[in-house]
Amino acid sequence: MHTFTIAEKNTSLAWAAACQALDVATNQRRDGFHTVVRIADAAAEDPQVRAHFDQVREEYGYDPIETVANTIFPARLAATCSSSAELTRRYRDMYPRLKRLDGKNKGGTYFGRIVAYPGERGQVDQLTTIVTRIRVQAALPGPMSAAYEMDIAHPDDLQSEAQTWSTPVHVAGTDNSYRGFPCLSHCSFQLERGQTLHAVAHYRSHYMVDRAYGNYLGLGRLLAYLAQQAQVRPGSLTVIAGHAQIERHLTVIRPVIQHQMQIPV
Repeated sequence: MHTFTIAEKNTSLAWAAACQALDVATNQRRDGFHTVVRIADAAAEDPQVRAHFDQVREEYGYDPIETVANTIFPARLAATCSSSAELTRRYRDMYPRLKRLDGKNKGGTYFGRIVAYPGERGQVDQLTTIVTRIRVQAALPGPMSAAYEMDIAHPDDLQSEAQTWSTPVHVAGTDNSYRGFPCLSHCSFQLERGQTLHAVAHYRSHYMVDRAYGNYLGLGRLLAYLAQQAQVRPGSLTVIAGHAQIERHLTVIRPVIQHQMQIPV
């Protein structure tokens, strides 16, 4: 089994390092299992790498990185909202239209699952719940460090990509105990000493050309937003993928990676 663990300071470096770890002669399938990518500041990028990769993506017909990142966190919309509750309300209002406009989103978006999770008793606003929990706990002398979860997958989802599956067991809006709930196909947040918020994202599979860069960036922005709303510092993001792969067009990323290696760090 091919695997790797890397740690880098921003999304550009982390994505390039992850691709390099998969693109080795001994790994002919260019894939890996149980891969770990840790990013000190996932909301930060190298503008040269971003511009180069976006240009290459356009040439090959991939969505812009910003489009991918927005499925996890709509940064521009959030910037015009005064609170997480307003952001949730406005996103829910436009959610049906977003699903109609893009066939890729007909089943919903990641952020849609965050602010309108299909719970047993209706839509669940996980975003505002997490913000409130973190803010309340951060103000206590002994805050809970690992009690902040966001479910993305739903039990009705059928997953067959790369022969990987997940079984969500935590029910958003119901399993609200601070302790004892499981972690499958979701984001979890850890509050370090009541001051710094870190995040872990669990993926069943990760496509390195099509989605990974935008996913890292979107998760980094989501983490930064939660920290800002809860009045704590944003920390690191760790992304764990059950199966990561350079899915096609290996030549798409090699020039970008080589360009990254030439940039002084």
